[in-house]
Amino acid sequence: MVFANPLIPFVVGVIAVVFLLVYLKLPAFVGLIIAAMAIGATTAEIPFGEVPAEIAQSFGDVMVSIGIPILMAAIIGKTLMDSGAAERIVRGFLSITGDKNSEFALMGSSYVLSIPVFFDNVFYLLAPLGRSMKARTGVKFSLYISVLAAGALATHMLVPPTPGPLAMAAELNVDLGIAIVVGAVVALPTSLLGGIVYGRFLHSREDFPLREAMGNDPEELKEKSETPIEELPGLFESSLPIAVPVVLIASNTIGDIAAETGYVAAEGAIVVATSFIGDPNFALTAAAMLSAYTFFRMEMDGDKELFSNELTEAIKSGGNIIAITAAGGTFGAMLAAAGVGEYIANGLQELGLGLLVAGWLIAAVIRVAQGSGTVAILTGAAIMAPLAGDFAADPVWLMMAIGFGGMIAPWYNDSGFWIISEVAGITQLETFKTYSAVATIMSVSGLITVFVLQLVIPSL
Repeated sequence: MVFANPLIPFVVGVIAVVFLLVYLKLPAFVGLIIAAMAIGATTAEIPFGEVPAEIAQSFGDVMVSIGIPILMAAIIGKTLMDSGAAERIVRGFLSITGDKNSEFALMGSSYVLSIPVFFDNVFYLLAPLGRSMKARTGVKFSLYISVLAAGALATHMLVPPTPGPLAMAAELNVDLGIAIVVGAVVALPTSLLGGIVYGRFLHSREDFPLREAMGNDPEELKEKSETPIEELPGLFESSLPIAVPVVLIASNTIGDIAAETGYVAAEGAIVVATSFIGDPNFALTAAAMLSAYTFFRMEMDGDKELFSNELTEAIKSGGNIIAITAAGGTFGAMLAAAGVGEYIANGLQELGLGLLVAGWLIAAVIRVAQGSGTVAILTGAAIMAPLAGDFAADPVWLMMAIGFGGMIAPWYNDSGFWIISEVAGITQLETFKTYSAVATIMSVSGLITVFVLQLVIPSL
């Protein structure tokens, strides 16, 4: 049965995914694909006979963007752990912060790295460090996941030149320099609240066990944490698989900005080169080879066949993550195709709310409805742009409110939800307690922060 009102497919999809994943406990991939089909079968926006093909197309579109990076991230994760490189980096961090404040090292790293690098790529790179810290200290895993999510999410959604905030700034006619400074300033206290304060609260109540994930066995990680430091790779070599992709991807971001501002030719050799080396497919492949080399040198004793088998096992674990993540993206894509986000946004626009609250609420509801934070903030900015002239304060505050709205309540239709669950090796419920809760706390506290700041400093 097909329904013209997009809310019906939305309700059908929510009921289906909760029933299949929570009640029947089907594998996430199977449940998400069936739920996506249920949405397609009940929406008037997709011809009934084309629903399976549309799902396959959406699945393929997500695979294009995440396939190679996740497989390479699986190799990075396994080889960083098994070579002792992750343990060496962790010891470097702890020598600065101490065990007591180890979460600040991960928080700062994810906060800074997510400005030039996408949220999911940052989590691929830093999750092994969180797992290694857990293996070494025996505690704080729920806190480590919380701070990684908080730091990366804050700057990913608020600070240009990350693509979403960059497009929002252009749509709302916000000065880019002001957007960068204000975004970084308002992101910090909310990420501290969501990551450190809430993360410590969660840790005081429960700490998650370290499970097998990305081809890494908890017992092997614990054994590695007890290795004498002279038997571990050097800090510089250990850090290369994290530093190199960040530099490469950042070069692409810088090249794009330079082209847009006219400093270099848009089709010139510099932009072409940075587009190639800064693409996540290349950058993470380069990182995987660096990490694999260290693993081969430290652990394989020249046995190339064993080395190949170990990398194959890592790729197999990455394949499962790809399937689940792409299925989650497909579920969200079907909700988007049904027109749920647009329908809700149009309804909210008619409520006559204050502009800050309206912008936050539109982005928030679209985020919950169809899963993508980037789509939510871009849609929110597009809807609010014609009204921005009526806003009494600097439009950067409206941009921040929309950005915070797009963070709220990630769940099954968000591919990032599945990336965190699978890469960190935590359950769906644990992902809700960390990532979803952290994002919601940041979203609500961020709106309050922006509301107060625009009253105190209306013009910038």
